[in-house]
Amino acid sequence: MDIKQNILDGTATMSLTGSFIFDTNRAFRDSYESLLRTSGIRNLEIDLGGVDYIDSSALGMLLLLKDKADTCKIAVRLSRSKGAVKEILEVASFGRLFPMT
Repeated sequence: MDIKQNILDGTATMSLTGSFIFDTNRAFRDSYESLLRTSGIRNLEIDLGGVDYIDSSALGMLLLLKDKADTCKIAVRLSRSKGAVKEILEVASFGRLFPMT
C-alpha cells in the first residue's frame, strides 16, 4: 500500500492506494501518528479511493486510529471508498463510528 499525506487549512489527508492489509500496519500507524503530532490539525481524512482490498486487520487499524485521534481531539473521516471496500465498511457499521463521504 502506498500512503500520501497532505495538509491544508487544519485538515490532514492520508490518501491510500493498493491493499489495506495486516502487512501495512506499521506504515499506516507511522503515517497517522506523525499527523496526530502535527500542531494545528483538527481533522484527518482517510481517502480510500485508491484502496482495492481491505481486510479485518485494517478495520482494527482504523479503530485504533479513531481512539488515538479522539484523545487528540482530531475528527476522523473516511472518504471515497467504493466497491467491495465500501461494502465491507458498511457491513461493519463503520458509518456509525466515522463520517463517510
